[in-house]
Amino acid sequence: MLLLTAPALRAQDKPAVSAPNASKPQPAAVAIARFSDETSDKALLAMKKRAEELHIKGVALVAFAPGDSVQSWSSKMLVVGHLKNSPARDKKGDNLLGIAYSKAAEMADTLKDSGSGIRPPMTGEYGWQGGMVARGKTGILIAAFSGGSSEDDVKASRAGLAVLASAQ
Repeated sequence: MLLLTAPALRAQDKPAVSAPNASKPQPAAVAIARFSDETSDKALLAMKKRAEELHIKGVALVAFAPGDSVQSWSSKMLVVGHLKNSPARDKKGDNLLGIAYSKAAEMADTLKDSGSGIRPPMTGEYGWQGGMVARGKTGILIAAFSGGSSEDDVKASRAGLAVLASAQ
């Protein structure tokens, strides 16, 4: 299984801490720590299982943003079968990872499921369905799948989001 992990917070990304509070974790760091490898791996495996049940291949991703708006996030992805659809004679091919992150980017801005249609897609977005977003106790939970039909991508994403929500 191939899992790629974005670094949680690099030193330059962490909020400045005064010397007396240096030993106390900051709220964002605590919330991101709750989006543990174990939780994200379970969510990705739930998405993989659902995708296999649906006989679809593609890319699953989960992300967590602490707080009420997306200012930073921690994310993981899993290739479920293949990363891309190769170009063919009459098709240019699909970067499924790019599509999944495009869905996640739209949700980060709108805090609505991808393809909700609450506004026209912006450059870098496609308005495709397949991503699910929810507010957790400590932040925003995102799951997106790309590789099947919109309806099947939603089903795979829903499986991952359920795991993320249950860990909150």
